Amino acid sequence: MTITLPRDQQEWLEAQVKAGAYDSVDEALASIVAERMIFDDDDMAWAKPLVDEGRASLARGEGIALDEHLAHIAAKLESLKRR
Repeated sequence: MTITLPRDQQEWLEAQVKAGAYDSVDEALASIVAERMIFDDDDMAWAKPLVDEGRASLARGEGIALDEHLAHIAAKLESLKRR
C-alpha cells in the first residue's frame, strides 16, 4: 500500500519517530489508525449513566452557576500562589 500525506503530516510523523514515540512511520500510522478505530467504535453508552446522574443533580438544584465556579477556581489559584 502506498500512502501519500501532505508534507506537514509527513514531517510530524518523522519527528515522532525521531523523538522515540514510534519505531517507524509505519508503526506510527498503524497505531494512530488503531486508536481511531477504537474511538469510532465507542458509542459512548458508558457515559449515559454519568450524564443522567449529572442532570438529576442539576434538577435537584445541586449545581452552581458557571460564573460562581470560575470565581471559586480563581480564588483557589490565588491562594495557592500566595503559599
